[in-house]
Amino acid sequence: MNKPKRYLITSALPYANGPIHIGHLAGVYVPADIYVRYLRSKGEDVVFIGGSDEHGVPITIKARKEGVKPQDIVDKYHAVIKKSFEDFGISFDIYSRTTSKIHHKTASDFFKKLYDNGKFIKKTSEQYYDEEAHQFLADRYITGICPHCGNENAYGDQCEKCGSALSPMELINPHSAISGSMPSLRETSHWYLPLNEYEDFFKEWILQNHKDWKTNVYGQCKSWIDLGLQPRAVSRDLNWGVPVPVEGAQGKVLYVWFDAPIGYISNTIELCPDKWEKYWKDAETKLVHFIGKDNIVFHCIVFPAMLKAHGEYILPDNVPANEFLNLEGDKLSTSRNWAVWLHEYLEEFKGKEDVLRYALCANAPETKDNDFTWKDFQARNNSELVAILGNFVNRALVLTAKYFDNKVPAINQTTAYDSETLAEIPKIKQNIEESIEAYRFREALKETMSLARLGNKYLADTEPWKLAKTDMSRVSTILSISLQICANLTVAIEPFMPFTVQKLLKMLNISQYKWDSFGKPDLLKTGEALGKAELLFDKIEDDAIAKQIQKLLDTKKANELNSYKPNAVKPNIAFADFMKTDIRAGVVTDCKKVPKSDKLLQFTINDGTGERTILSGIAQSYPSPEELIGTQVCFVANFEPRKILGMMSEGMILSVEDADGKSVLIRPVREVTNGTAIG
Repeated sequence: MNKPKRYLITSALPYANGPIHIGHLAGVYVPADIYVRYLRSKGEDVVFIGGSDEHGVPITIKARKEGVKPQDIVDKYHAVIKKSFEDFGISFDIYSRTTSKIHHKTASDFFKKLYDNGKFIKKTSEQYYDEEAHQFLADRYITGICPHCGNENAYGDQCEKCGSALSPMELINPHSAISGSMPSLRETSHWYLPLNEYEDFFKEWILQNHKDWKTNVYGQCKSWIDLGLQPRAVSRDLNWGVPVPVEGAQGKVLYVWFDAPIGYISNTIELCPDKWEKYWKDAETKLVHFIGKDNIVFHCIVFPAMLKAHGEYILPDNVPANEFLNLEGDKLSTSRNWAVWLHEYLEEFKGKEDVLRYALCANAPETKDNDFTWKDFQARNNSELVAILGNFVNRALVLTAKYFDNKVPAINQTTAYDSETLAEIPKIKQNIEESIEAYRFREALKETMSLARLGNKYLADTEPWKLAKTDMSRVSTILSISLQICANLTVAIEPFMPFTVQKLLKMLNISQYKWDSFGKPDLLKTGEALGKAELLFDKIEDDAIAKQIQKLLDTKKANELNSYKPNAVKPNIAFADFMKTDIRAGVVTDCKKVPKSDKLLQFTINDGTGERTILSGIAQSYPSPEELIGTQVCFVANFEPRKILGMMSEGMILSVEDADGKSVLIRPVREVTNGTAIG
């Protein structure tokens, strides 16, 4: 693309079922804000679109747990998230939401256009249905036994104990998370976007034409394309979301992955209803999506396929996704409270928004997962922001107040060293530009700090406090050049530290310059009065960091204490229901590890009438399975046989988990006849 006429910048829509933490800022919103602020400083036509993603199953699950309506949940967290972004200076032109009337209309119209043009296929399949709740069950509303590790509380889409991706049909003994009943299979019809029909397009558009994308983005896209794209459902049976706008679709809504990215469009329409099409349909607009790595496929393949199918929209020019940020060596986790929440940070580090922005950018997970530690945070504040940037600005202003009545002194005859120092500023500017435009924000920040280092070195080398005794003309030049570097810093640091730049502008008594002023040696005029010098940053003491580390240690300890809890008593059942379970005793005639599985054991059980095979996820508790041969165990005999890793399992071995997380087989206290019923 030639130089664009305008820019459309989007950032991933955070899910409105909880507050946001430092991982969100580092992965998406700080880099996006840096890029947008840079473009604005250059005078570009740019809109920055954000908003909350407010539909989908997790919202309904949280609402059910709290006994409120889904709208109550999204109203609460939309406000919390929006305020956090405002507090940290994320400069959206609009931050809206997917429950808005404009979004519902936009998403409905988008679906209808594709539907009318025959871009979907309709498929009928069997899905689990809760007879008591009278509704189809989303994957997260189905729980059961993980076929890989035996976890009794695995979800229909994932086992959170062993991390395996699952489908509801793989669960052993599936139950509805709504009513607790065993669901039945019913036929249901949905519309699918046939991604397979766009494979040739993606091979050219991404694999040939976008080799300049970040390697982590390009690599993930290539992997998906090479494996072959499959049709993807765009609707689901749910009562929370954008209703599917066609006849015969009662009780169906747009799948959240289809609905959410259309939020970028609807939010743009809400922002500028008269000219939104210039940003979405004009080929001279540059569209950039800022996302985390978990959204790469949706923004590089799925959403572009939707836009391509529609036919009127531009496609993204770049999707500079970041990897994940860990916290003190462990994966950020909202469920385990292993996070630094933005609203809590602001309570405990008042006025230090830019310190966190700086630390997160300096350690950004741009090409690989990175780790946030409180010690590193402290070191970056004390050794870089205080000792380099803050120190330089403070010395330049304090010395000017002392020797020149707080007015910008004149530049008298310059030396070669003065000229060399001033000549470095345009070079630094160019380096920052190249880095930002290549989405290397960590590198751009380093270049920005090199400007402060340049000023620090200049003052240290010239020592104006010593020259003040003999050569005030020279001191005048040195401090004037130092102040010009400070003025240039106001342009350089604004994209990264917008709160700090306001302090510096006040101290220099100037308004914000645009990017084209960056590099000039005469931004401040001789004789202009300066404001009062104040510290840009102050040191963060050890006790403040120790408090944060202890807070995490307390969280870890609480998680460990809570990790082993006796199973909660399940709802009462009728005696007749219990009698449906056929538990029997049988002797193990063979036991061995299942190939290609670290968790499964293959038991052969003599059940009194013959032999049956049962797979059980307790291999890590019994490293020598052959020792179990000859042992009598208890098993559920009337489970419907299930295929696991290509093998049929005809029952379930009964075991319990002790406090160490090890499985212990349940056995009769004395040997009984094989096949004896228990109950």
